[in-house]
Amino acid sequence: MPAWKGRRAILSLGGAGLLILLLAAGWRLAPSPDAVAPDPGGLADAGFVGSETCGGCHQAQYQDWLGSHHQRAMQKATDATVLGDFDNARLDQGDAAAFFRDGDTFSIRAAGPDGEPRDYPVRYTFGVEPLQQYLIPLPGGRLQAFTSAWDSRPREEGGQRWFALYPEGEGRTTDPLHWTGLDQNWNSACAHCHSTGLRKGYDSSTDTYQTTYAEISVGCEACHGPGADHLAWAQAPGQFSERDAHHGLKLDFGDHALGHWRHDPTAGHLEVETCGRCHGLGARIHEDVAHGQPVGDDIRVALLDPALYYPDGQIKGEVFEYGSFLQSRMFHAGVTCGNCHDPHSARPRAEGNGLCTQCHQADQYDSPSHFNHPVGSPGSQCVNCHMPERTYMKIDGRRDHSLRVPRPDLSVSLGTPNACNQCHQDQSAGWADRHVQRWSSDGDPGLQRYGYALAGNPQGTPEADQALMDLATDPTQPAIARATALTRLGERGAGGAALFQRSAADASPLVRRSAARHPGAARTLLDDPVRSVRISAAETLASMSGALPPALAKVLDRTLDEYRQALALNADRPEAHVSLARLHASLGDPAAARRALQEALRLDPAFVPAAVNLADFHRANKQDERAAEVLRQALRQAPEAPGLHYALGLLLIRQGETRAALDELAAATRLAPDNAQYAYVYELALKERENRAR
Repeated sequence: MPAWKGRRAILSLGGAGLLILLLAAGWRLAPSPDAVAPDPGGLADAGFVGSETCGGCHQAQYQDWLGSHHQRAMQKATDATVLGDFDNARLDQGDAAAFFRDGDTFSIRAAGPDGEPRDYPVRYTFGVEPLQQYLIPLPGGRLQAFTSAWDSRPREEGGQRWFALYPEGEGRTTDPLHWTGLDQNWNSACAHCHSTGLRKGYDSSTDTYQTTYAEISVGCEACHGPGADHLAWAQAPGQFSERDAHHGLKLDFGDHALGHWRHDPTAGHLEVETCGRCHGLGARIHEDVAHGQPVGDDIRVALLDPALYYPDGQIKGEVFEYGSFLQSRMFHAGVTCGNCHDPHSARPRAEGNGLCTQCHQADQYDSPSHFNHPVGSPGSQCVNCHMPERTYMKIDGRRDHSLRVPRPDLSVSLGTPNACNQCHQDQSAGWADRHVQRWSSDGDPGLQRYGYALAGNPQGTPEADQALMDLATDPTQPAIARATALTRLGERGAGGAALFQRSAADASPLVRRSAARHPGAARTLLDDPVRSVRISAAETLASMSGALPPALAKVLDRTLDEYRQALALNADRPEAHVSLARLHASLGDPAAARRALQEALRLDPAFVPAAVNLADFHRANKQDERAAEVLRQALRQAPEAPGLHYALGLLLIRQGETRAALDELAAATRLAPDNAQYAYVYELALKERENRAR
């Protein structure tokens, strides 16, 4: 598999698409590599007191938290925390390295940013099970996650070894997957969810970080919010009793924190939203979390994009759990994360099928009459049928939290995976479908019924658009699927104003955010209570600011400022500058748009959206040669990026260079064989050449 295809996709702040990152950036030299540190001043002023302080009163919860994956999410590298073999071990795959001790320091010898091998000290461990990575300081206040990891599983399970997360990278420093690259940067990609009270502290003028945190790992206050007021209440409760029913806490989970469940579709969603801030995929748009607000106030959550999910909503990319759980019947019945996982230890509340029979009647569901497999076999375990596993980071098996009915019939028609054939790999999907149909007494397909709609023609047809409109207006379907349908309709200019305006009143911020793509709906969403919704509305209306009524124009200006703040928070990422370029273009400032695209390419010289948009900018100004050079320069960095070949092919067609254009279009089609648009344009170009030859 070409290396570029393996990159993590993250959301652009503007627009709806997912941008695949393609190449890591270099950096300017800057002071102290140890700029990552606790901040006892500013963050203490924000009210953080630390988990150890919380444990003074909440001893049982604190003891459960000690040793958990949250508590060990990130730790200083010591004899007690480092699990890997640093006794002169070596790995020659990927970013080849030697692992050794230098006194009390754990060190890695590997090729650095310039390709020369050097000894780098390990400052922190990252994660614990089933693998552990190691963080290395580099200039500019950066911490980089080394791309050879330690398999911490028992030896009998294949563990206790070093392995390369990206063996295809072959250690080239120009490779997108090299450990010194942008995507391996802790400050930008990982830190907010592995530490508590984090401030990224990126300075775009010097390209440096001064990252700080209140607590090195995921502590009590990551979920409950800063504890200073609660501590004050505990010391003098009488001062709070009349004006604070939550005893100084920023939010109160109530009975759900104890794992209680009641059949109420609105109950406990606060807990799910709290977990979703880190257990969901999306772009961060705000750093100062207002505990109790929906996820969308701080994160622009990824929808069911085909790069991340299969058409029926099953996990595909590394999307974690939130986007899947939102699709589940359990979520819609009021089940929360804490009903299955103890929130302090993160361990399941029961073993095996006992976890499910907390709610589901054992005599009905934990029975061969339901699971149709021998008792004690893998097929008798609820999770293997309803939460199939997919492996990430080579060895990390993660279960799909959409808790769905197995649908091998969709495998037959849409090519989606199914739980049956995950075990029965020697059988066909048709074989599995026949068995499921024979076992099913009512033919219930489950809650998620949008596979065909989301698998429809991406270019749009009347039938495909109607299926998306039906999904968008179906209140029985999960909001994340309805939002995805709206987004696709909006991208094609289909669906009609009435659909988007009606969706602007939806209870789900995800649906309202997608509705904000339409100008009519966006007008009503500029002051939405959820930040991701209102900044999406502002982006839609930016080009219309001069035509809005004065009162609405004033709201737009205020919300555009929020949007700019979100982009500034991500100024270390090239996609933020592409979004900023889009904003500048909407506001009628093409020169600023060009500068933003150039900055994106400085951060990542092969970032496809930046290269393509900058080339279009030059082409629009009748500078075709400059446009071609932008694309060729990006291709020198990422020769296997099909989008670059496609864009160059189109440009060469406009220039009349048919032979060279065909070569580029052929390369795009070869590198992305499933892309119908590439194949269609290549076929048209071939036919045009044949017609001219006659």
